[in-house]
Amino acid sequence: MKLDLVDRVKSDILKGVFARGQTIRQQELSERYGVSRIPVRDTLTQLKSEGWLVKCGKAGVKVPKLDAQVAEDLYWMRSILEPKLLGMSFEHITHEQIGKAKDVNLLLDNEHLALIEKGQLNWQFHAALYAPANRETLFETVRRLNTQAIQYLGFQYGPMARRNVSQQEHKDMLVLIENRQYRDAQALLESHIVEAGMSLVDYLKSI
Repeated sequence: MKLDLVDRVKSDILKGVFARGQTIRQQELSERYGVSRIPVRDTLTQLKSEGWLVKCGKAGVKVPKLDAQVAEDLYWMRSILEPKLLGMSFEHITHEQIGKAKDVNLLLDNEHLALIEKGQLNWQFHAALYAPANRETLFETVRRLNTQAIQYLGFQYGPMARRNVSQQEHKDMLVLIENRQYRDAQALLESHIVEAGMSLVDYLKSI
């Protein structure tokens, strides 16, 4: 998967190339990635808007430390909005869209994916199920929450070992949707988000 500059910086944050709390400067990124300062400036603006970087001093930015309260806020919001959005999709979702979600979930079985790729594919899986709702504002809000939550995937796929659980829940959700067991699908989605979120918060508080 070819990554654009924004995703290359995100990938390096996830890999620890840029440490939590580290200040990042435009010149440093320009030299590291071999690009001019204009795309670097645009990249920093986007990363700040998505919560991957925060302001530091008058003009600088830094990588924020992962925070249990932020993680808790993210999963609370997701657990409310995403089941609602999924429910709006049910009467419009097609076999082709369910098939797309299945294909994406198969790609997620690849253990050799980089964390940023796993995060992108996880969102693509959920997006395939939410897009039929045709609720652009709600969809964009959910997309932003998921984009910010990718920062925590290192814990989900690492010490928390939730990868197999997450994959199985994705598969179970698709079966429920295909069988038109819509309330059960929404309930599974909510628990899918809440249980992972609670485990993450507990883990962050313990370290």
